[in-house]
Amino acid sequence: MGTVALLLGLLPALGLDGRIVDPFVMGDAKAVVLIFLRTDCPISNRYAPELQRIGAKFTGRQVRFWLVYPDKNEPAEEIRRHAAEYRYPGEALRDPNRELVRAAQVSVTPEAAVFLPGKKLVYHGRIDDRVIDFGKVRPQASSHDLEDALEAVLAGRSVAQPSTKAIGCYISDLP
Repeated sequence: MGTVALLLGLLPALGLDGRIVDPFVMGDAKAVVLIFLRTDCPISNRYAPELQRIGAKFTGRQVRFWLVYPDKNEPAEEIRRHAAEYRYPGEALRDPNRELVRAAQVSVTPEAAVFLPGKKLVYHGRIDDRVIDFGKVRPQASSHDLEDALEAVLAGRSVAQPSTKAIGCYISDLP
């Protein structure tokens, strides 16, 4: 049944070993963070230190991180190498059917989405406001959108800004 459901696009993701993975199985997590990346996106790669910092800050605080690679032609070995080289937080997944892309309402990399139990999307968008436009970058971010969303969720508050515009490499083949 699992293979048939996957072929029909009913299951969200694949682990790099080819197994079916549902990142929304929360366990004791209060939030699931999907971070959308591409191995060939320089903007995603420049965010590695910030994502490492956020991952370290929320480790042990009931937040689960997943790295989502939506390029269906990206080899698993290349994804493994990329995730290890940039030391991103979380386990890497492939999203060949774009189920997670649709659920998270994302269109570029890097872009993040925060979900609560029941697959409730409470934030999607940029990691912070450091990238203003293509080729325009602030020396320091003045708004830490992903971090602020996670702090709100863990404090039991609503996310003040549930959607922000991310600047990055477009996810190809989106309708």
